[in-house]
Formats: sequence, structure tokens, C-alpha cells
Amino acid sequence: MTTDIWSWVQDTHRQLAESGQHRLAGALVEIAGHAVEGRNEQLDAMYPEALASARALGLPWVEVFLRHWRLQNLLNKRYQGEAAMSEAVSLLEFAHREETASCPQSVCAVQDFTICHANIDGPGYVPERLAVLEETLQRVEPARACFDCLSREYADTLEDDGRPADALTHLDRAQTRILAAGEQVSLSFAHSRASALHRLGRYQDALNAYDTAEHAYVAAGNRLDDDDRRKLAVGRALQLAALGRTDLALELLPDAEEADRYPDIRHRWTSAVELLTAAGEFPNDAELGARLAGWAGELDTAGSHRPCLILVLAAGRLALARGAREVARTLARTGERKLGQLRRTDGVAEQVAALRAAAAALPHRELPVPADKLPKWLAEHRPEPEAGADLLAAALATDAAPDTVLVLNLAGALGALGHARAVTELLWEQLELDPGNDHLTGMLGELLIDAEDGDGIDRLAARLSADPADAHWLRARWAAAQSRWAEVGEQCAAVLAHEPDALNTRRLAAAAATRRGDHAEAQRLYQDLLEHALDPAEAGEDEQHRTVQTPDLWHLITAATANRDWPAVRATGARLGIEFDADSGPVDEEWQLIEVRAPRHNGTTVDLPAVRTGPATARVLPVLGDDHDLNHGDVVVFAPALLNDHPEPGEEEDWHPVFEHLTLLDPAGYTTYWIDGCCPDDDTWYALRDALQEAGYAVWAYSGDQYRITDPHHEGETLPGIYAALGVPPTATAKDADTLLAELTAAWPHPLAWPDLAEAAGTDLARHRKIIDDYDL
Repeated sequence: MTTDIWSWVQDTHRQLAESGQHRLAGALVEIAGHAVEGRNEQLDAMYPEALASARALGLPWVEVFLRHWRLQNLLNKRYQGEAAMSEAVSLLEFAHREETASCPQSVCAVQDFTICHANIDGPGYVPERLAVLEETLQRVEPARACFDCLSREYADTLEDDGRPADALTHLDRAQTRILAAGEQVSLSFAHSRASALHRLGRYQDALNAYDTAEHAYVAAGNRLDDDDRRKLAVGRALQLAALGRTDLALELLPDAEEADRYPDIRHRWTSAVELLTAAGEFPNDAELGARLAGWAGELDTAGSHRPCLILVLAAGRLALARGAREVARTLARTGERKLGQLRRTDGVAEQVAALRAAAAALPHRELPVPADKLPKWLAEHRPEPEAGADLLAAALATDAAPDTVLVLNLAGALGALGHARAVTELLWEQLELDPGNDHLTGMLGELLIDAEDGDGIDRLAARLSADPADAHWLRARWAAAQSRWAEVGEQCAAVLAHEPDALNTRRLAAAAATRRGDHAEAQRLYQDLLEHALDPAEAGEDEQHRTVQTPDLWHLITAATANRDWPAVRATGARLGIEFDADSGPVDEEWQLIEVRAPRHNGTTVDLPAVRTGPATARVLPVLGDDHDLNHGDVVVFAPALLNDHPEPGEEEDWHPVFEHLTLLDPAGYTTYWIDGCCPDDDTWYALRDALQEAGYAVWAYSGDQYRITDPHHEGETLPGIYAALGVPPTATAKDADTLLAELTAAWPHPLAWPDLAEAAGTDLARHRKIIDDYDL
């Protein structure tokens, strides 16, 4: 198979677009970029619909392509291991069926399969990885990009087996074959080469490998993207730190926040930082420890056992260096648990044992007060968090029966330091000793929800069966965290059957009803909340949480607006001090410019300029394309919570509040067509815009000053371009719009093109095609 994958993508995209499958066509060309660049939210939003469409249309090659790139994201950007194994196995089987075996992307399923095993336990699966890679490489031509990928994966496997020199030799052979086939190695080849060289202690050679690869890549006409620059920077920083060139290493090292966003640079970032802290050039503090612990927790949850253990050991060495006894002990326990999930433990088992011994050898902190007074002392003195954890551990060591208050405080300290899984285990142990403690079950429930531990939720709910309201409330919050809104409503109803006066339960149930689009139920629940709330004047200081809160009133306004219950909107608004222009009827006023954050069909969101017409309504201003469900003039309901920060003093002029779009209230019915061509002078353009608006149309320019088009009358010269959306009102036809545009632009020296509108109007398309060709639109 020699079909070029990207040529196939372009051909398939064109065929899908021509057949009207625009959403799937868009997903086909966008998904690889989302996967590689780590745009996880966009990928997650786009993928399910695209996969379903490919299956419904009977396009197995497209399915292989979509599933492969999503797996690449899960494995390389999110470092999933066992969490992705079932999909990796399933895709490998699917990609080798008769109808998919010749798909140019099918061989990549082998790479996905081996990366998944590497994430789980690279050294433990060396024989299996080498076997499947050797078999696949024998049937892949060196000219194909897959040969490059699989060769790098083979070298990585040799490294995991402790054979970096063999890995380097393999890469040299693979590069020779690729060059002989008339192709260039990928930029990623440099990372594999540098990794092998680093393990061999050849740090300068690794730096040279990066330089050579980057120069060749750019010389071939390629441009480095953000992902390339990020990976090269952290790779170079590691080599420079190993060479002792700390100033330059620090200059190149990505910010910690960037490593938070992109898990695929964390392993090199951590290795570089460990070297820099040893040189005294990077702060080895609790913040670093918490960051590494949090990353290890993500790997733990994803079932990437080996990378998790490697990170735990690095964090442990750093904790020992700063004398954080309890954190080091906690990391050692995590390391021991991880050892039990590996197939091969030589080398790492000894490191875990050494960490455990070194942590135990660190001295206990001396308690400043008796153990039972320590929580109060900590609250008053607020020591550094790792010191607080050490004090609490020391206090617990003095007692044969662990005190629940001390355990809860230690759990809070370790949780703040990133050790969520260890805290969960600590609380489970204490729950056996103090089974009726509400604070224990409350904290444990929150942790289980945050960890997405469904089995743990079931286990805790079963323990709470003697108090059904607590059990249902736990399940309600768990369902909300999973966006299972119907189940939230059911569980909240069960809570209210036992505790009729519960306010937070009504709040959660109303929020779930809003997410389901059941605004009538949401309004009923908020009004019910008002009836069950205490009067603030009569409520004691410790009962103020049982009173109506300002957000309750705003949510009630939002629900009532969606239900067109204008009397309720006005009555609730009066409680908030809102004054309306009229005393009755729909609220349709002109307040301020805002932005409404609305979803696109591809899973991304966009902030749309709008005019606020009431407490929870706005009228959309721009003319929008077919990647939106909204359009110009539509009146929408938005959620009351502000999504952006208030501006600093003096910066209010260009600031607009941003709110989340909830539902369409009144559609204006505009249809969008696109205009393209030469932009006239400002006066002419504004005259066109004003004439269209006076006739009930809308127009919204999307191009900026950078948009230039070809001047057909002067070779080599360009003209300012205009690309705009025309909104045709429901009172006009496409023919009306075509005629009006033709009349308004008839005297222009350069004509505009609007082929889609002309086609809908049934007028001459040849004129518009000629304009497109002449001006290279």
C-alpha cells in the first residue's frame, strides 16, 4: 500500500463536501490538528458525531482515520494507558479487516497499540512490542510516513529494554532507508535520537541532533508550529541542564503552566527541573511538589503505571531533598502500589525501597503543642503546607487510635499538596474506625467525585444506606459531575422525599433541569426554593445559608424568561432592584452591548456580540454561517453567571460582559449568503450597508485589512478585499436579495460575487464564476 494518507484525506474531504456531508468533511480535516496540538475539548466535542456519521454512511476508512487520531491524542497528549487499551485493541482488530486493511491509516493502529502498552509498562511489554513492530515494518515501504513512526516506536522500545545504543543504531538504519526512498525523516525523529543519546550521556550530541533536524525541517519549506517549538524547547532545556548550562536551560524551559496544559512535555520538563534544582537554579518547594503529585495522579487515573512511577520517584527525590517527610512517605506508598501493577520491576523496585527507607529516616517534627491542640494551632499559625503535614503525621504517630480530627486535617493538607488518591485511602481507613462521622463521609465523597471513581461512589453510598438522603445526595452530585442530568433530577427528588426543606438539593435539581432544557421544571424548583427558604430577618447567624441567595433570584429570572413568564421575570427583577421600561408584557428593551458564548457545530465556542434586551435575553448582532444554530436578530436566553473578569479601573471602555448561551427564545429567521470581492472605499461600503439595513437585510464583514485579492487589470498587483455575510430576512426571497445587491453595486468599478445566493435565486452563475476566476477569490 503506497497511497499517501493526506492525498486521500483531501480527496475524501472533497467528496464528502460535494455530497453535502459538510460536518464530517470538516471533522476529517480538523481532527488531526486538534489531536496533535492538544486541543482536547474541540476533539472531544467533534469526535462522537463524526464517528457516528462515518459509520452511518458506511465509510470504514474514514472510521479508521478518525479513531486513530483520537487515540493519538489520548495516548500522546493525555498519556492514557489502561484507560485507552480497549479502544487500542478494538481499532487494531477493525483496521485489519478485509474492508479496512488497505486503508493508508490502518497500519497506524499498530503504533497506537504499542504506544498504549508503552504507557502502561514499556519495559514490561518489550517482547510483545518488538514482535508486532518487526512484523509490521517488514510490510511497510520506507517512503511512507508510517515507516518513520514505526521506526521511532521500535527505537523507543529498545530504550525501554535498556538498550539505547541499539536504539540509536536502529534509527540510523531507518533514516538511511528513508533517505534512499527519496523522503526526509520527520522532526519527531530528532526526539527519539536525542532520547537515546541522552541515555548514553551524550548530551551535546543530543543538542546537535535537535539543531540538525530543525534546520533540515525548515530548509524543506516547513514551518514550526507551537507543538514543535514547545517540544524542541523542553528537549533542549533537558540537554543543557545535563551539561550544566543552567542559564540557557532556564531560558528555554517552558513555564510550569505550559507543562500543566500539555502533558506530553512533562516527563522531559520534570527531568530538566530535577537537574536544575540540584544545581540550585530552580526552587524545590511545595508548589513544585504539588504540581508533580497532581501530574502523577492524572497518570495513575489513566492507568499509565510506568510513567506514573517514574514521576513519583522524581517527586520523591525532590521531597527528600527539601525534607518533606510525610510527602516522601506518601510518594513511597504510591510507588509501592504502582509496582504491583507492573510486569517488570527490576531497577525501579530498588528505587522505591530506597525512597521508603530515606523517608522513614527523616526526623519527625517536634510538636509545638499537644496533639489534640494541633488543629487549632495550625489554623492560627498557618505553616508551610508540607510542614503542616509533617506536624499532623507526627501527632498521629503519638496515638494508637488515630483521631478523626487529625486525620481530616492531614487529609486536607495532603489533598492541597496533590495527593488525592493517598487521601482517599487514608479516609477509607479512618472510616472503618469512625463509621458514623459526617465530616469523613463528606470529604471522601467529594474526593471520589473529583477522581471520577464510580466504584468508590457505589461503595460509599452503600455505607450510607442507613441515611437514604445522604446516599441519594452523593449519587446526585456524582451524576451532576458526569453530566447525567436526568439522573440528577431523580436522585434529588429522592433526597427531597426524605428532607423536604433541603435548599441545595433544589438548586442542583433546578440546574439539572436547565441543562436538560426543562425550563418549566427549573422555574418550579426555584420558586419552590423561595417558599422553603428562611426569612433573613428571622434566621440566626448560623442559618443564613438557609435563606434565599442573590444567584437564586437570577436563576429564577433566567428560567422564567425561557418560559416567557414575564410577570415572574418582573416580580423577581423587582426583588433585585431592576427597573423596567414597562410594567407588563414581554421584556424587550435595549440595555448594553454584551457577548454571548455559543457553541459551534465543530465543538468549539465563540463569543458573539449582542445587545442585551432584558435581565437574561440578548439579540445576536452578527450574520452567521452554517456552523452555528444562531443567526442575526435571534433573541437568546443566557445564563446569569459572568464568564469573564471585570476590567481593571480605566480599562472599562472596550470591555463587554460575556454570558453563556442557554436557549433560543425568538428566532429572527435570517438566511445567510456570502459576498466576496473588491472592497470599495469606506463611504461606498457604508452606503451599501445602510441601504441593505434599511431594506431589512443585515450584513457583517469578516475580512480585515489583511485580506487582499488579485487585480485582474494590473498583473502582480492586489486590491483590498471584502468577505462578508449577507443576512436575508424571512420577508424576502433569494431572488429579491440577488436583485437588490445587483442594483446597489451596479456602478461599482469592481464587481462582487455571491454565487450561492445567485444559485438559490436561479440567476446567472456564469457571471459570478468569472468574477471568482478573474479576481482569484
